[in-house]
Amino acid sequence: MYILAGGERQRRGFTLIELLVVISIIALLTGILAPAVNKVRWQARRVLGISNQRSIVHAVNLFAADNDGRFPESVATIGAGEYWNWQEPTKLVGYNTRSPRLNRSMSAYLRAYIDKGEVVYCPGALKKFKYLEEAWAAGDAWDNPDTPLPTDPLSGTYCFYWNYIGSLDKYTARFFVGPRTDAGGRGRSRLLVSDYFGYDYYESPQAYGSCEKFKGARLLKDTMHFSGYWAGTASAKPEIKLNAGYVDGHVESYSSSDTAAMRVILWPETGDPYPDGTGPGQFFLPKNALH
Repeated sequence: MYILAGGERQRRGFTLIELLVVISIIALLTGILAPAVNKVRWQARRVLGISNQRSIVHAVNLFAADNDGRFPESVATIGAGEYWNWQEPTKLVGYNTRSPRLNRSMSAYLRAYIDKGEVVYCPGALKKFKYLEEAWAAGDAWDNPDTPLPTDPLSGTYCFYWNYIGSLDKYTARFFVGPRTDAGGRGRSRLLVSDYFGYDYYESPQAYGSCEKFKGARLLKDTMHFSGYWAGTASAKPEIKLNAGYVDGHVESYSSSDTAAMRVILWPETGDPYPDGTGPGQFFLPKNALH
């Protein structure tokens, strides 16, 4: 700062009180601006997530256009031949192929239409899987360099529902049946992709999880085979805004309270799901997808 003394301008330093005032003003402005900045960041991630899902829907429809209207096979399975069962719909790369005619990775079907792995990853999860781009580029040949396994699986943060079947009621024969062709079909849903929202997943037992942040959740780190996501315990479903993409190309938002639970099927012959407390837990579908 400068003061006038004897007609000349002289320089002096800030006093302690002045410094404290400046610091207080900065702290006040930071407190006012931080929520606004965080809201802008959240909105930007949400817009990017919607864009990602539109790109996925578009890619799956382009694949169908090039393959007599048929969507790709689901890679959410484990086993081969007659001895196989379903896995979680978040799978980007499966454990192995069910037959020589099928691929174990989603990118083996869609890499010609989606060139970057980040498109199939929910930005709400904040940090992409360590080797996401390498896994997407490798396709069926994916092998995590950090493990001794010859063929590693990989689960992402979106749920992919084309050619997928899940159990809606473990006591009755009610199933979710994903779309097989772009023409639809009796009893089949039109849902192609959604944000992950579930309960009792492998990495978060007895807890809710989502690729979108919710109150009381903490961000779980990646493992060798699972992408990181938000998880937290709660007595009831946490309130979250989620997105889902459909065959007709539209992506719509829905609330976590407006969902229905789906369980992964352990026995394809009967449609029986994993028993409670085992397997990958529950996955919540938008109720609109069941109509």
